[in-house]
Amino acid sequence: MLGSMSRFSALGWPVLRQAMSKDKFGRGPTVESPKYQNMRPRTEDADDVVQSVCPYCAVGCGQLIYTKDNKVTHIEGDPDSPISRGRLCPKGAASEQLVNTPSRQKTVLYRRPKATDWEEIELDTAMEMIADRFLEARENHWEDFNDEGTPVNRTMGIASLGGATIDNEENYLIKKLFSAAGAVQIENQARI
Repeated sequence: MLGSMSRFSALGWPVLRQAMSKDKFGRGPTVESPKYQNMRPRTEDADDVVQSVCPYCAVGCGQLIYTKDNKVTHIEGDPDSPISRGRLCPKGAASEQLVNTPSRQKTVLYRRPKATDWEEIELDTAMEMIADRFLEARENHWEDFNDEGTPVNRTMGIASLGGATIDNEENYLIKKLFSAAGAVQIENQARI
């Protein structure tokens, strides 16, 4: 500790530098350290910035997603969002880790009936399987009339449960799709 005290020079004191310069309010170079002068914004090298919505709760806070070489490098609150005005909760602020974690599942896994292990399948194959099962469930559970003979033209074999961050436009499209398919069990889990 004594050694560090002996290296102290009054000439390096910011107040003295400020008094000797024209920086009367101490807002310029007199208060800048070499570390500060070499600092750069962590988003300076980003190739692109994309607006998005936080994937967690139903509040729908706006996010700015910075990318470099098609990889997410940083996520922060969007100051233009009327909902969050640039603020994010701890989960939303850490969502870059959700995207970039090495344990993130990036392939489609399928477990066949009565199998004990998962297998990787192509996304197109999975989408075809979902479409086939959707149409099969619709056909197998189609009702032209209810028990009293009233025409209902519906299926009880499919239903929709929307996610918490689905916006009004997406909800509208989902409602149209499932209604056109004859489904009557259409809900949204949004909490607000």
